[in-house]
Amino acid sequence: MSGHVLALCGGVGGAKLAFGLAQALGPDELTIVVNTGDDFTHLGLHVSPDIDTVAYTLAGLSDRERGWGLAGESWQFMDQLKRLGGEAWFNLGDRDLAMHVERTRRLAAGESLSQVTAALASALGIAHPIVPMSDEPVRTIVRTPDGELAFQRYFVGEQCRPVVTAIRFDGAAAAQPSAGFRAALERPDLAAVIVCPSNPYLSIDPILAAPGVRAALSAIGAPVVAVSPIVGGRAIKGPTAKLMTELGATPGVTAVVNHYRGLLGGLVVDEADREEAEALTVLGLPTLVTGAVMVSDEDRMRLARETLAFAHGLPPQRLRLAS
Repeated sequence: MSGHVLALCGGVGGAKLAFGLAQALGPDELTIVVNTGDDFTHLGLHVSPDIDTVAYTLAGLSDRERGWGLAGESWQFMDQLKRLGGEAWFNLGDRDLAMHVERTRRLAAGESLSQVTAALASALGIAHPIVPMSDEPVRTIVRTPDGELAFQRYFVGEQCRPVVTAIRFDGAAAAQPSAGFRAALERPDLAAVIVCPSNPYLSIDPILAAPGVRAALSAIGAPVVAVSPIVGGRAIKGPTAKLMTELGATPGVTAVVNHYRGLLGGLVVDEADREEAEALTVLGLPTLVTGAVMVSDEDRMRLARETLAFAHGLPPQRLRLAS
């Protein structure tokens, strides 16, 4: 499509569509803004799980079976750490460890997270810009009946088992959007914003929580199109449907639309949700129904092409469901 595309992205699901978008668009036509609310310090290292998942996926290095980390990874470091009685609840692969060590070194030397991310992506042969949502720390905290948990403790340590009653993003009010993010939002040739099929609550909300982001997305003329992470009432991967239920919503594409109320000009859903999509179209939200489950690279590229074509066909002024 003519003009620039901004993709808002979390980890595994978002990275798959980001890969497809990167195949369809040149490096000067796409900016991929990634959630950093998952970032944390572990074993003295700055770990950026979503950024690394996107980078490994775009570089063709990701583990397809696990959905995260590097393919062909080894775990001798973790085995020895366990033997020594160290914190072993969060796995760091032997080769993946290098990413966190180098990121931590560069940050300590005074580079911003944006600068570090660009350097590491370039070293992996990635031409498309991968941009952290902010260079300042934002930390996702989930509230449970037994107290609050930092995101990685909830997601990895507790395997998403606790019931979530609320979510907050520590530091978001003071975390300005990164320069790359602001530049993409302000581009006069911005043609579309694609909200990748990432968890709305845990991956996209931290991005939207940065000062001015929601207002900017509401003000731009380019259409904002979300690809639903829910298929047939279930999450393709991760706790999205579980969170919807716990936070009082019925899992489905309508819940996705309601969550992004006031922002969307279009929605992409799977064939399994055709009936629900038709109802949304009647209410005034343009909806594309297609195969939205990405198993192969061909799936990723096809869905990216179809999403871009759909966005290109939408009117400049977004249509919104009534509040």
